[in-house]
Amino acid sequence: MSDIGQPEQPERSAFEVRNRRLDRRRERIREQLRRDRAGDHKVPTWALALLLLLFIGGWAWLVFSA
Repeated sequence: MSDIGQPEQPERSAFEVRNRRLDRRRERIREQLRRDRAGDHKVPTWALALLLLLFIGGWAWLVFSA
């Protein structure tokens, strides 16, 4: 539905919708890569890896000691 005097927007095909969705996804990925390469990390990678290792080790200890 359009206002009086305003032309109706043509309906988009499934191909156009899918293509636009892929373009937006690619742009989000590019933006994420740009931020990652800038190095604006709040927590160093080694600290996250250590935290994960401690978590898995603690979980394994609970499972095997029970």
